[in-house]
Amino acid sequence: MNGKFNPEEEQRRRSRNFRTIVLLIIAGVFVVVLFQSLRTPTPGETRTYSDFINDVEANRVKEVILRGSQITWAIEGQDRKYSTYAWPDDPQLIQLLRQQPGVAVKVEPEQDFSMFWTILIYLLPLLFFGMLWYLMIRRMQGEGTSAFSFGRSQARVFNKEYSKITFADVAGIDEVKEEVQEIVEYLKDPQKFVRLGAQIPRGVLLVGAPGTGKTLLARAIAGEADVPFFSISGSDFVEMFVGVGAARVRDLFRRAKDETKGKKSAIVFIDEIDAVGRKRGAGIGGGHDEREQTLNQLLSEMDGFEKNEHVIILAATNRPDILDPALLRPGRFDRKITVPPPDIKGREAILKVHVQNKKLTPDVDLAILARRTPGFVGADLENLCNEGALLAARRDKNSIDMKDFEDAIDRVIAGIERKGRLISEDEKVKIAYHEAGHALVGKLLPKADPIHRISIVPRGEALGYTLQFPLQDKYLYSKEELLDRLTSIMGGRAAEEIIFHELTTGAYDDLKKSTEIAKRMVVSYGMSERIGPINLGREDGNVFLGQDLILSREHSEKMSSLVDEEIKAIIEHCYLRAKNLLSQHKETLQRLANKLLEVEVLEGEKLDQLLKEGAPQAAVSPTSL
Repeated sequence: MNGKFNPEEEQRRRSRNFRTIVLLIIAGVFVVVLFQSLRTPTPGETRTYSDFINDVEANRVKEVILRGSQITWAIEGQDRKYSTYAWPDDPQLIQLLRQQPGVAVKVEPEQDFSMFWTILIYLLPLLFFGMLWYLMIRRMQGEGTSAFSFGRSQARVFNKEYSKITFADVAGIDEVKEEVQEIVEYLKDPQKFVRLGAQIPRGVLLVGAPGTGKTLLARAIAGEADVPFFSISGSDFVEMFVGVGAARVRDLFRRAKDETKGKKSAIVFIDEIDAVGRKRGAGIGGGHDEREQTLNQLLSEMDGFEKNEHVIILAATNRPDILDPALLRPGRFDRKITVPPPDIKGREAILKVHVQNKKLTPDVDLAILARRTPGFVGADLENLCNEGALLAARRDKNSIDMKDFEDAIDRVIAGIERKGRLISEDEKVKIAYHEAGHALVGKLLPKADPIHRISIVPRGEALGYTLQFPLQDKYLYSKEELLDRLTSIMGGRAAEEIIFHELTTGAYDDLKKSTEIAKRMVVSYGMSERIGPINLGREDGNVFLGQDLILSREHSEKMSSLVDEEIKAIIEHCYLRAKNLLSQHKETLQRLANKLLEVEVLEGEKLDQLLKEGAPQAAVSPTSL
């Protein structure tokens, strides 16, 4: 489509096309019926010429109508008529009729259709179906699905009036917003930059984890900038037909150039650019020829022999590591902007945006919700607000309270509550002690994250869970903090062994997490005294992407064995430490487990009050293994 995208106009256009096709079908049926009626002989039962001669000779015919070579006759005592065709200029027919004085003979003129009308009647059905086929092809071309329109770009053009998203709707990433806002300021007042010799970046790449707001930023630019905004996904370029992707790239930039006539600018936004911009020649067997042709055309259009002075490229991806280096160089993407997960203040600002149209009770504290959602990105927080509203509606409330949001956090993190899952009493007791072990060890360790909630209610795949959140966002972790976290993770398995003197499969996820943390400590963070400050975690080559295939084998087998020994030593040390702590506070562990069996869910405040009764003393974190 060449104009501005308007969904209402698109709907009206499709409705008009549908009505046109229906009317053409009705008209076609009418033409066929008319054609058949014109070709139909005079009403009457069709019989042979011999039957007609026999009826005349038997003196049964009372009336004969001659219309050219067509004969219609009626028999005495019958109301129906019969018809047939005579031989041309048969002299015996006239003689035979004259010999029958009781037969009334009528002669009528033959219907005279000129050659033009005869041909027209035969061609009308063909013309109708040809017109119907033409309109269907045009309709498919307009939607970009016809075989004749494969080379056309699938990009849609948005304008400022259509996009309702502005920078006011983007929160939690103020620094990133300022960066992209510079593009809008340049488009509004280019002389402010040109007078100092500055040039706006020709390409801006937005990089970040899924859900951090990359596409939302692009929509905000479309809502703020008063220039044509082309939006397309990277997957829209690639088809099964060779050369289609490159043709679509050419068509996209041609359309963008047409919009920049008169020194006006245009923005082209390519979402998920990694679908078309992956490294060339990567993987087993080389690259994908069609995708590489598309990428080559994109590289040429962005910074080739012919410059696109007034076309600004905006792209987004969460896989910058697989993009082709030629795509990332200055001149194509001059600026790479990382969109990070929001911090605690950013999460609070995002929550404020998403609760604007929701009814909240006075007890809802967005600052507390922001603190209890570390690691949540914008999409997660939007989902959290929606889940809270759904829970409040399900409970027939007029507004959303803090309890709804708390339950929504559990639902987002652990999954839906599985009330119908039947768990035996023995298993329930083991789950209670397992979660109590996590919580008690976490409370006893000074550098472990605070306990927020303990639950033995099954959610998702988990039979129970213990939520530990830091009081503030952390970007650096010391060795002592990681060891305390490992010890807290192993507290569940340690509690099972102390109380029941047996091990269960409930510690499967704990073992997986603890092994990963210990492995990172040894091979990536240099926190092993025997190995020293060496990073052994470099990875090379993925079978499909040309990287991330296997761990580097530059070190010896002896070093690999030493790494395995250190990982095992760290985990065993933390497990033994957790067992010692729980053995010293076995009564408190039993009291906490019994309380969990009674109420099933314990909040952090109630947990603190319960633990004060036994007054367990905090353990000292070890400085070394």
